[in-house]
Amino acid sequence: MSGGGSSAVSHIGVLKALEENNIPIDYITGTSMGALVGGLYAAGYSPQEIEEVFLSDKFKEWAEGNLDKKYSYFLREKDATPSMITFKLDLDTLLETSLPTNLISPTAMDYGLMQYFAPSTAAAANNFDNLFIPYRCVASDIISKKVFVLKEGKMATAIRASMSYPFYLTPIPYDDKLLFDGGLYNNFPADVMVNDFSPDYIIGSNVSSNFETPDEDNLVSQVKAIIVDNTAYSIPENVPSIIIEPESSDFSLLEFDKNEALIKIGYDAAIKQIESIKKGVQRRVNVFDLIEQRKSYKKKLPKLIFDDLEVTGMKAAQNMYVRKSMRFKGDTVSAERLNSEYIKVSSDDKIKKIYPEAEFNEETQRFTLKLKAKKAKDLFVSFGGVFSSRPINEAYIGLQYNLLGKTAVSILANTYFGKLHNSVTGGFRLDFPLRIPFYWKTTFTIDGWDYFKSSSTFFEDTKPSFLVVNDQYVRSEVAFPIAYKGKVIIEGTAGEMENKYYQTREFLSTDTTDKTMFRNFSLGLNFERNSLDMKQYASKGSYFSFGGRFIKGKESTRPGSTSIVKEEFDTLVDWFRVKITYDKYFELTKSIRLGVFAEGVYSNQPFFNNYTASILSAQAFEPLSESKTLFQENFRAHSYFAVGLKNIYQLSKNMQLRFEGYLFQPHQNILQGDDKKAYYGRVWDEGHFIYSSSLVYTTPLGPIAFNANYYDKFEEHWSFMFHFGYLIFNKKSLD
Repeated sequence: MSGGGSSAVSHIGVLKALEENNIPIDYITGTSMGALVGGLYAAGYSPQEIEEVFLSDKFKEWAEGNLDKKYSYFLREKDATPSMITFKLDLDTLLETSLPTNLISPTAMDYGLMQYFAPSTAAAANNFDNLFIPYRCVASDIISKKVFVLKEGKMATAIRASMSYPFYLTPIPYDDKLLFDGGLYNNFPADVMVNDFSPDYIIGSNVSSNFETPDEDNLVSQVKAIIVDNTAYSIPENVPSIIIEPESSDFSLLEFDKNEALIKIGYDAAIKQIESIKKGVQRRVNVFDLIEQRKSYKKKLPKLIFDDLEVTGMKAAQNMYVRKSMRFKGDTVSAERLNSEYIKVSSDDKIKKIYPEAEFNEETQRFTLKLKAKKAKDLFVSFGGVFSSRPINEAYIGLQYNLLGKTAVSILANTYFGKLHNSVTGGFRLDFPLRIPFYWKTTFTIDGWDYFKSSSTFFEDTKPSFLVVNDQYVRSEVAFPIAYKGKVIIEGTAGEMENKYYQTREFLSTDTTDKTMFRNFSLGLNFERNSLDMKQYASKGSYFSFGGRFIKGKESTRPGSTSIVKEEFDTLVDWFRVKITYDKYFELTKSIRLGVFAEGVYSNQPFFNNYTASILSAQAFEPLSESKTLFQENFRAHSYFAVGLKNIYQLSKNMQLRFEGYLFQPHQNILQGDDKKAYYGRVWDEGHFIYSSSLVYTTPLGPIAFNANYYDKFEEHWSFMFHFGYLIFNKKSLD
């Protein structure tokens, strides 16, 4: 069986046709994807079972390098940032060894291959001649630049090596070799079949060919010509044979979403030549006998149950961090149950990769899960931000330095700089992999918002009042997990907010602003659960948050030259706030999704000295990305509820059209009196609406979006905005 990427899925159809026509299969050799299909057959899986594997969601996750998101560990995830690209560096080697070597993560594939092949490998005592069907696969040793034939060892490792296509999957270290895809040097191992098994008749299944002459303007074709040797897609003349060649050349190398069609192509190609095969192969195998043989073989296979865990590859303390993170208690546990812990640890950003192997113990008839781990680079440098048609452009730089031992320590820093928002944060985070894991994070943040400078260029005659918000605070939090997607956060903050503003639109550059200082501390308890698929413009999963916060502080207001009241004001204030947020997406059809949003806030917060200071300290409703960049008085209140609906049309894999509508209903609107003081409107008197439509294209760096937003009772109802990147900011002190 040849390699050939997705085209090699056609081999499954060939196997189906041969079995249906009672053609015996005594030996198998394969390369790359042919090695996987042939390996499954050699390990006792029927063509129908192999077909189920390749049509499953699990195989799609393998091909795309995705992990089962329900097991990704929310506790270990960092706060969302506008990062677009991250470089992972060692301070001594820097860029040379920090460039990515693969397009997809092999994590899910590696564990899946181990699950499928560990029992057969154990029963065969690591000898591929002892499998249900004797088997060989080939890989390419790029150190010696030779073909390497795999005939013993861990079957999962052999097949993974044979599939390690350059830049798509990472290579596999094997003794003193570095093994890549077998197709580099031998994409049709007919010679291996002849040399190792000396068969009477060979059936070849080939979906590949040698590459065309490289094009001077095509870099990919040039690289292929450099690293790939031509293969003789033929069988030695002295052996009776036939080659089946399914017509699958129209499918791209990694197009694994057409597997059903590819299997049929392989089946049809084999059926066309089945009479010729029958003439060359006189012996027949009864299908029912074959089924019984498989049942008998599988009954003798040990169940993949683990009773021990070993971690190697790093320093002893670092290996212990991984072991404790796996929460392996020493009891027997199935591979399926342990998969969730494996995914959890694999998604830890301090671990670069983990390669699993199952070692069978003859005495206990159980397996040891051996994990070979590799630490991630020490320093992460992230770049991102947003480019927008409004004057809210912003650049972002994030730094994370990791120190991994029995406890993981991360030194954190980031900075935002732009016309609207400037911020800098520094701090640390400690992850403790105990029986009940938790983290402790402490940061110091200086945050600044200038709503006057960032006023919209679309409406030059409409200027907001001068408004500058400065916020500096220390936040410390401890969080514990609730299952895989939830966490409970206990936090405290201490800081100072400074608001500079005019309470009139008629002011000169020589006027001085009013200034309100609020020195405060707060204590909060919050539960969060997050399974959203994107950090912005999500369309799958859900988010739920519920928590309370007690806030106490001293308000100090100093009037400016335009203020009606000239007396300075100082007072102590405190209040309690409860907030709940729910955001969930439902898949109605393959291309249509419905989002439901709800948010409620209750607070006994008192008014500050004047209306502007009161509205600035009130809770803001910000459902859209753009909302966070606007100061909207009508969408702030002490207590409110809000609901929203989102219609999302998935135009293509990366493009969506969104229509969103929200109702914001304050318990009582905060209004301004003639004396510039704040007072409450009538209970449940007047709600406010937001409507939004967005065309969003998701790129590997971030979203490209065009928004048309309508804000009820805002000075300018309509806002049109184009942006590339993320409108995500550091948390504010009282959020």
